[in-house]
Amino acid sequence: MELYYVILVVAFIAGLLAVEALYGFWNATRGPEAVRVEKRLRLMSAGGHGEEGGSILKKRQLAKTAGMERFLLQMPRIHELDRLLVQAGSSLSVSMLMLLMAVLFAGVGVLAWLFSRQPLVGLALGAVAGMLPVFMVVRAKFKRMNRILLQLPDALDLLGRAMRAGHAFSGGVKMAAEEMPEPIAGEFRAVFDELNYGLPLENAMLNLAERVDIPDMKYFVISVLIQRETGGNLAGILDKISGLIRERLKLLGRVRVLASQGRLEAWILSLMPFVVAGILFIIWPDFMSILWKDPAGRVMVGTALVMMVMGIFVMWRMIRIRI
Repeated sequence: MELYYVILVVAFIAGLLAVEALYGFWNATRGPEAVRVEKRLRLMSAGGHGEEGGSILKKRQLAKTAGMERFLLQMPRIHELDRLLVQAGSSLSVSMLMLLMAVLFAGVGVLAWLFSRQPLVGLALGAVAGMLPVFMVVRAKFKRMNRILLQLPDALDLLGRAMRAGHAFSGGVKMAAEEMPEPIAGEFRAVFDELNYGLPLENAMLNLAERVDIPDMKYFVISVLIQRETGGNLAGILDKISGLIRERLKLLGRVRVLASQGRLEAWILSLMPFVVAGILFIIWPDFMSILWKDPAGRVMVGTALVMMVMGIFVMWRMIRIRI
């Protein structure tokens, strides 16, 4: 009986140690501090300037395993996909993104083939589903870049005030990283960390321009680099850039208001054929089934879809006014 209690105590202690070990492993790999450090490393390794790609840090891994890493490195333009993930603020790696694309392609393609018994239909729908993660990442990138653009004038004003108060440029960058909201605070925090780690200012600023793919950030970077070479009042330059960005955003807002009617008309014209087709299918399914049962109907549907895509692209270009 005493041996039984000893075994229970040992098992209990072993269970506690196992739980503690699992928690320590999770906290070291997926905990808040590990996520914060990984995010900062992702930001600082996204640029491409300086020694061996522009960072004194090791290049960010594209995959967890060495074999997958070597396979991905053989693919063309793979680093641009990696930079796209960083610009979108995504926590996915390139290998995870491609795995998600492959799973969607295979799953949707097989289901579409089973329901339609048409290999081409399964292949087409699978390809569309496989590209959805990339479209979502691109959309997240544009949303994040727009938020940074809206925050950039205030950040430049803060930098200018800090320099007028006697702070160095790196001190102003630190203040912007601490006082500005995300996502622009994270970008300035990455610049400050790179400067602290010994990366030259030129490389740190060029890395910032690589991570933030908007023209106004590039103007800011070029202004800082030119002022570093030639001298001048950098605080005044930053004030002019922030004022220019604000005026451009005001004009862009007016243009969007004036173009809202055209945007609404484009949405109505784009969705109307699908809405009408759905209503007719509910009311008269035999009449609509000819479009995919008869060979001539499939040709008509394909031609109509191609023409609709062309029309949507033309309308999108008409209402998309860049300033």
